[in-house]
Amino acid sequence: MDDIIRTIAIYALPVLLAITLHEAAHAYAAKLLGDATAYLGGRMSLNPLKHIDPFGTVVLPLVMFIASSAWMGSGFLFGYAKPVPVDFSKLRAPKRDMAWVALAGPGANLLMAFGWLVLQLLLRPAGVTHEFAYLMASVGVSVNLIIFAINLFPLPPLDGGHVVLSILPRRLAYHYARIEPFGFFIVLAMIPLQLLAYWTDPVMAGALYLLDKMTFPLQSLLN
Repeated sequence: MDDIIRTIAIYALPVLLAITLHEAAHAYAAKLLGDATAYLGGRMSLNPLKHIDPFGTVVLPLVMFIASSAWMGSGFLFGYAKPVPVDFSKLRAPKRDMAWVALAGPGANLLMAFGWLVLQLLLRPAGVTHEFAYLMASVGVSVNLIIFAINLFPLPPLDGGHVVLSILPRRLAYHYARIEPFGFFIVLAMIPLQLLAYWTDPVMAGALYLLDKMTFPLQSLLN
């Protein structure tokens, strides 16, 4: 029980920031591109309570983490926030802008992963010695990279699925969109079978390589 409480304490802030800024980025991009639906609904907000889904953001991740720890020996977090409402017909170029709105969320997570990585590099020079801070910064990087990778999976309703829909010809996009009601359950089934890792592992590795290159000047300076 103590381990679970400690894990929750370490993960709480990174996860809340990750989902809040992810959803707010969708809302901001939609407003920027012509659709103010999410903005008028109060979803372009940094208040986590605006984006938390009681089951998807709290109950499901806890159950997934505990179950995967017992089954696979390592905890895996998976959940979802309240989806940001977007009226694609109000976007200035609906088919093109659908992709930009979708990419804004994962883009925010990649940016946050960069921020947590910079923080991790600065902790030691700043004289911080408490293990908790290092663990939280490390979790901040990994959580955002996981959310980044999962959301780019090319299956609706995930962001990657909406990018695919924006690229496909209209007829193919129409048929592909019919997967959306089942997409979440397909992804959920792929996790315990470790099939999703064939996508997330290389995407996360590529993103981490990019972040390492971006922080190389700071690493060189600190060394």
